[in-house]
Amino acid sequence: MVRISSSALGKSMGLTASQIRQDLFCFGEFGQQGYGYKVDSLREEIGGILGIDQGHTLVVLGTGNLGRAIIQNFRFSTNGFRLLAAFDISPAVVGTEIAGVPVYHVDRLEAFCAARPVDVGLLTVPIAAAQEMGNRLVEAGVRGIWNFTNYEITCASPEVVVESVHFSDSLLTLSYMISQREKHEEEEE
Repeated sequence: MVRISSSALGKSMGLTASQIRQDLFCFGEFGQQGYGYKVDSLREEIGGILGIDQGHTLVVLGTGNLGRAIIQNFRFSTNGFRLLAAFDISPAVVGTEIAGVPVYHVDRLEAFCAARPVDVGLLTVPIAAAQEMGNRLVEAGVRGIWNFTNYEITCASPEVVVESVHFSDSLLTLSYMISQREKHEEEEE
């Protein structure tokens, strides 16, 4: 049985041991005072909180450079998702596989979703197609959209969650952190 202390967890995440204990306490009591947390149990509990133990299913719309890179490099299964298929309009990729994932023509999206439940649609389509593809995913019954299109899609269904990933936000955060570090170093001189 492997254990980890709140101090060790905090140190690895740049937080205090107290912050770790307080945050975990919000979801229940996982550790034992003076003994720390059982790593396997803690992983299981956090997995349950995040819902990664529910076996969510996912499809990718758009297999250009970004879609292909995500399919080939992101470990969906370790995050509780099963990648079922990808969809595109390009004759060069339709009917092929990317990292073992079949690529279908986007015209088959609704029939595919009707035949097997799909929880999440991952969008990596061009901006011009983002809203239309988002609408089609909602109509097909997905419960969430992971949007990488750099376009804020709107969703008329309150049951569908949209999570938009903006690379510019991450780049601006990185710029800020670099600037703050440089400013801090100049002040120390």
